[in-house]
Amino acid sequence: MKSLKVFVVSDSVGETGEHVVKAVVAQFRPNFEDTVIRRFPHIENEDQIKNIVEIAKAQDALIVYTLAEEIMRQKMHGQCQQNNIQSVDLLGPVIQVVQDKIGELPLEEAGLVHKLDDDYFRKIEAVEFAVKYDDGRDPRGLLLADVVLVGVSRTSKTPLSQYLAHKRYKVANVPLVPEINPPEELFLVDPKKCFGLVISPEKLNIIRKERLIALGLNDDAIYAKQERIKQEIAHFNKVVERIGCAVIDVTNKAVEETANDIIERIEHNK
Repeated sequence: MKSLKVFVVSDSVGETGEHVVKAVVAQFRPNFEDTVIRRFPHIENEDQIKNIVEIAKAQDALIVYTLAEEIMRQKMHGQCQQNNIQSVDLLGPVIQVVQDKIGELPLEEAGLVHKLDDDYFRKIEAVEFAVKYDDGRDPRGLLLADVVLVGVSRTSKTPLSQYLAHKRYKVANVPLVPEINPPEELFLVDPKKCFGLVISPEKLNIIRKERLIALGLNDDAIYAKQERIKQEIAHFNKVVERIGCAVIDVTNKAVEETANDIIERIEHNK
């Protein structure tokens, strides 16, 4: 069996080229026997191209390249032709077809797909984090979070956590109840990334009554009484004062408004 060497050359990490090469080689050698696939990532100039082509010539290797810039593709093509190296341009022909079809010029920026993938996974990680550390389930998450929310019940802590998670922020939230001491981790959190959510007693009374009715319960339960609500808010004020964090009034704010307010403060503090 004849040995096969393939050099994958890229201005990014080279994953796309390597996947394609492996898919092709597998059609001939499912176990990749007598086959070497070598990646050359982050190629930025002609000198690097010349060096790779010289190595490929010495080792009788094929070159498969994914280079976003047209001038870099031309340099690679020229060097391979001069040295009689068999090569395949994976991106160039497809870029040209799309350009002709839509009449737009390509950005010619390396690694855009990889950046999108990273962004996607950061979002998924943030969403999973918000679910895991929702409603004070695990206080250890407070010290790992980008944003910590505290407030009494029905101040939109959970929907706000999820909204911020979709903006790639890891969020933990803690409900404050007078009968339960807040976790000690809460007082170790940087006050600049902690936000107390407060709401007017009148508005909270309406929201809680509607919640009880939706659950099929009597709306005159202690949970919705004004006295209980004032007691909870007084407890909330003591806790946030001890933390030293900012307090945001969410009485007449949509979740998006509160989220944007928090994001602006977080980015300003950075």
